[in-house]
Amino acid sequence: MRGTRGAGGETIRAAVFDLDGTLANTLPPISKLLVKVASEQGCSVTARQAASAIGKPPGPAFGRLLGKPEDDGRVQAAISRYRELFAYEVLCQGPQLLFPGVTAGLSALRAHGVELAVATSKTTRSAEALLDVMGIRDLVGPVIGQDMVRRGKPHPEMVLRAAGRLGVAAWQSAYVGDTVGDMRMAVTARMEPVAVTYGVGTFGELAAVAGTRMCSSFKDVVSVIAAARPRPGVGVGAQPRRR
Repeated sequence: MRGTRGAGGETIRAAVFDLDGTLANTLPPISKLLVKVASEQGCSVTARQAASAIGKPPGPAFGRLLGKPEDDGRVQAAISRYRELFAYEVLCQGPQLLFPGVTAGLSALRAHGVELAVATSKTTRSAEALLDVMGIRDLVGPVIGQDMVRRGKPHPEMVLRAAGRLGVAAWQSAYVGDTVGDMRMAVTARMEPVAVTYGVGTFGELAAVAGTRMCSSFKDVVSVIAAARPRPGVGVGAQPRRR
């Protein structure tokens, strides 16, 4: 067993992370970029409206902001423009995008033998690029993007695939995110739901999801995962590989 161990027995063996608003403080530059792209399509969007679309796949996000169906030409043009500008508006900030304590925290979890992965509504290519420029790609294992699953958040397919790639049962894993959808996904997958309160979701919204562990910093995330005990029961998804 490679997970952390305490006096009470086994603890969490794997942690799967959301990206935007959890590992990366991309919310301000992404919000600004969404406003800019929507404006180019003739639609006035406030920063608050843009922030509410963050975390969703590009189709639903721009469909909501522009008030158009996802297959509308303006929505598709906005998605293309957003992807074109992402590197110049967001990725250029590199390691500055990391929330405090992320690099040290991920390293500490790895040192304890906790397997790490990322599951995000970004495309896999975009997520990999962001992790790379922030300097933490080598600290996490599998990266599961929206394009790798048939059903996105809050359906559990994404996190179950991540757990399967790690070879750890879902019920022996935690999912760390910043939205209510993230927490509902974790609960449905029977993972430990761990919420950060410095992202999109408010404390009240996140705490309303039963069983959610609340963290105000990434240091808290590490402490919670290190101390959490898997909840015995019928696991969903992957079974742990034999070691």
